[in-house]
Amino acid sequence: MAENLFPQKLKLGLSLLLIIGGILMYVGWGIAYGSWNMFDKNYIGVYVIVVVLLALGVLGVLLSREAVPTKKK
Repeated sequence: MAENLFPQKLKLGLSLLLIIGGILMYVGWGIAYGSWNMFDKNYIGVYVIVVVLLALGVLGVLLSREAVPTKKK
């Protein structure tokens, strides 16, 4: 029976959106406020959000990879 790959593709798509969103937020904030230093205490909250977005995106991509088929005996 064919498996439905829609949930797996949906997870992968959402994970990629999180990664792209994190990168766009970092670049956008850096351009808008001229702050590229992640350790500046004035903007640490924004960079925490960026790190969480990127971490969740990478974790989602890793978890949504296709399983390697194994041989059954």
